[in-house]
Amino acid sequence: MTETIAAGSAAGQDDLPDRAGTVLDDTVPAETGPAETGPAETGPAGAVADLRRTGINPDFWYPVAVSASVRKKKTFAAVFAGERIALYRGESGTVYALEDRCAHRQVPLSMGVVEGDVLRCCYHAWAYRGNGRISQIPYLPKGVGRPPRGVRAYPVREAYGLVFVFPGDPEKADAAPFPELPQFDSGRHKTMMFSRTVQCHYSFMHENLLDMNHQFLHRGILGKIQPKLLGSEAGPDYVSASYLFTHAGGKKNRGANLLAAEGVGGSKSPDVVTIRTGYPYQTLQLVPENAELPAFSLWVAYVPEDAEQRTNHVYGLLMIEKPPIPGALNLAWPFIRRFTERVFAEDRMAVEAEQRAWDEQGEDWNREVFPLILDVRDVLHSNGVPIRSGPALCGAASFCGAAAGGCRLR
Repeated sequence: MTETIAAGSAAGQDDLPDRAGTVLDDTVPAETGPAETGPAETGPAGAVADLRRTGINPDFWYPVAVSASVRKKKTFAAVFAGERIALYRGESGTVYALEDRCAHRQVPLSMGVVEGDVLRCCYHAWAYRGNGRISQIPYLPKGVGRPPRGVRAYPVREAYGLVFVFPGDPEKADAAPFPELPQFDSGRHKTMMFSRTVQCHYSFMHENLLDMNHQFLHRGILGKIQPKLLGSEAGPDYVSASYLFTHAGGKKNRGANLLAAEGVGGSKSPDVVTIRTGYPYQTLQLVPENAELPAFSLWVAYVPEDAEQRTNHVYGLLMIEKPPIPGALNLAWPFIRRFTERVFAEDRMAVEAEQRAWDEQGEDWNREVFPLILDVRDVLHSNGVPIRSGPALCGAASFCGAAAGGCRLR
């Protein structure tokens, strides 16, 4: 891992089986009354807990930019859950992360100029070090003291081609687990990066990837896929599930065959797909039949952008094992990229539609029947934090108890 650190299923229409494989009798009377129109009950003991009102926990490392977007001696405007963050890469090559406001007139520091390893505001030229302290106010007469505080500096790490910040309690940053992705630097793998904004609460993304029973959505790309849940496991901060994927008919996209190491013509042999939500990240691995190692591994983070957390930015790393034939993966790359983009576009359409429904209804009306999704909802809710209303607060507000405008770190 290269790193720098700076201080600071598809069933037919005739038979619709439930999860146990039993055909549901369509003559059973439908439920009527308020229970069909009110909010869904989730959480322990039937307590109403709307997951879409749960914020992501800031006490973890989150990617907020692609490293290549933060150029030397340039700034980059990033965001985490409504907090504006100014990234800049100094002359030394180190990336720094500051609260994106000048302590003077609140003009965004991301509009500023990088001089050496200092960031200078574009308005009155106040200069800030990477730790957020004011280093110079050029027009201030000698002998006049500078303001004692500058702006908040975030712990920042650069790894896997991404810039990570720690938006929570900075004292917890060193002890917080950092993603370990050995395949990224392995000579046996090549990595495809994804960076996309999706208009939905981050929880919809976890549910989408973990619940593989939605393959009907991808019928035009994958054909008829029959996923079978092999097993699952859940703990206080994780949910893991393995599925057996069998291709039961229809045309399968060439890129899908190449990604699963099945060649251009594809294969009807089943694959084992394992998905894990390990809060706050998510991973997926596909192991072809009779293979020992995954054909590919996916690591993904969903980073809220707005204060209400109804929009998230998806940062994904798809690490693909290279085939024995030299250069074969390079030839297959455009087909794999096109395939993954098509699948992502369909998933984005679905989750954004879910978010629009939530917005219209003002609460969660979902009627979830898959125990695995109920498990992941518990994990996301129990590890999350309340979404605060009003002006955006810094991520540290949850531990310092500061009200908007009264941050103790400023």
